[in-house]
Amino acid sequence: MRQCRINKTDIGGDAPVRVMGVINCSPESFYNDSFIPTNEIHQKAVEMVEAGADIIDVGARSTAPHAQAISQTMEAERIDAALKELDGTGFTISVDTMSPWVLDACVKHDIHAVNDITGFASPAYAKRVADAGLPAILMATDYQPGDAVGLDATHAALANVVKRCADAGVDNYVLDPAVGLWVPLRSFDDDWEICRNFESFLKYDRPVLAAVSRKSFIGDLVSREPQDRLAGSLAVTLTLLEKGASMVRTHDVRETVDTIRVYERLVKQG
Repeated sequence: MRQCRINKTDIGGDAPVRVMGVINCSPESFYNDSFIPTNEIHQKAVEMVEAGADIIDVGARSTAPHAQAISQTMEAERIDAALKELDGTGFTISVDTMSPWVLDACVKHDIHAVNDITGFASPAYAKRVADAGLPAILMATDYQPGDAVGLDATHAALANVVKRCADAGVDNYVLDPAVGLWVPLRSFDDDWEICRNFESFLKYDRPVLAAVSRKSFIGDLVSREPQDRLAGSLAVTLTLLEKGASMVRTHDVRETVDTIRVYERLVKQG
C-alpha cells in the first residue's frame, strides 16, 4: 500500500493506525454535543492531541442530510476564526470543506491537508489543492457528496476519485468510502454493506479512512440518539480496523485511541 504523509504523519502501510479528531464549528451539526465554540477550540485541540489524536480535522459547515444551509461567507468566517486559534500550535491540521473559495481562506493558516467530501468533483478545488501541495482525504463521490448507492457504485466512485487525483497531479491522498446517508436514495443497509466489505477498498492501494463516528446507521440499529452511540461506534470501528482501515475519524479521541491500542495488542503483536 502506498502511504500518505500529512505533515510528519505517515498513514497506511506499516504505519500505526492514525486518529483524526473532529473539531466541529457548526452548531447545525447532527451531533449537538460535538459543536465547539471558537473560544474553546484551542483547549479542545490540546485535549485531543494529549489523548492521542494525530490530526485535528476542522470543519465549519454541517454536511448531514437536512442540515440548515449556510453561505460560503459564513463558513469561511467560522473556519478562519477556528484556524486562528490553532495557528502556532504545531498540531497537524486538516480542513473539512468542499468549497474552493473557503479553501482560499484556509491556506492562509497553518494547515496540512484537506478533507473533501466531494472527492475532487470540482476541478477548481483539485487545482487549488495541487497548487498548494496539500495531501487530501477524498470521499467516494460522483457529483454530490456520497451520491454512490450500493457497493458497486461506491467502487465506481472511488475509481473516479483516483482518476481525478491523477488528472490533478495529486498523489498524496487517503480514500473515504462515504459511510452515511448523504443522499435520499441511500439506506442504512448501504452503510452496513460498505462496512461489511470494507477490505475491498484496499484494492486501490491507498490508505482508507473509517469515518463512522456516531452516524445514523448505528443509531438506527441500537435505537440511540447521537450522544448515546459511542459503544456502537467503537464496535463498528473495531471491525473496520480488522478490515484494513488506516485512519479513524472520530468525535471521541480517547475512547477510539484505547480501542486501537487494544486491537493492535491483540492482532498485530499476537
